[in-house]
Amino acid sequence: MVLERSAIILAGGMSKEFESEKALMNLEGKPLLCYVVEAVQDIAEQVIVVTDSKEVADAYAKIVPTADFVVNRTDLKGPLAEAAAGFEVAEGEYSLILPSGSPFVSPELIQLLFELCIGKSAVVPRWTNQECESLHAVYNTQIALQTAKQLLAEGINDMTELVEKLRGVRYLSTMVIEQLDPDYRSFFTVTTQIALKKAIAMSKPNPKGKVKIQKKKQTRR
Repeated sequence: MVLERSAIILAGGMSKEFESEKALMNLEGKPLLCYVVEAVQDIAEQVIVVTDSKEVADAYAKIVPTADFVVNRTDLKGPLAEAAAGFEVAEGEYSLILPSGSPFVSPELIQLLFELCIGKSAVVPRWTNQECESLHAVYNTQIALQTAKQLLAEGINDMTELVEKLRGVRYLSTMVIEQLDPDYRSFFTVTTQIALKKAIAMSKPNPKGKVKIQKKKQTRR
């Protein structure tokens, strides 16, 4: 039976600053990866975690046993290669891509992205300056897979290039997303120790009011 929705969590690569797999780093006593899996598990029918090695996959499987795991076995270790590895095994017609270090991603935003992707090649959040959140987006699985393969064959390993290559992309303005996620916390990704400390602060009540995540080019490492 063909599924409608898959969620692909990119957990490949080891952060040199963390000197460990950052998806296993704890936030308030819980691994970062668990937050992402919990955000998607009631929305997507299939949850896939992409890693760079079987050893890492085995370690992650101990904390999220309900997910499927796939190892990116190509020489390319960037986000597009990892996403392609996920697309290869995704059973859903549409696939959500998320970094493993996004503990505050909004389930409401995920639901909206899936709903808006029907009949489109992708739905991608876009800031007012036209920068896109290609790692927090939903793609038509087969269309994205074929396009990703073409780009990887050309030595291109960039999710932004995938978005630009696709036809029939629906861009979702962050002004709309603000109604669901006023502080844009969904796009905050832990990539450094400093970011982890900020995430710890963000997870606590702030009586003085919240501060919006500033628009910036997102990277996972």
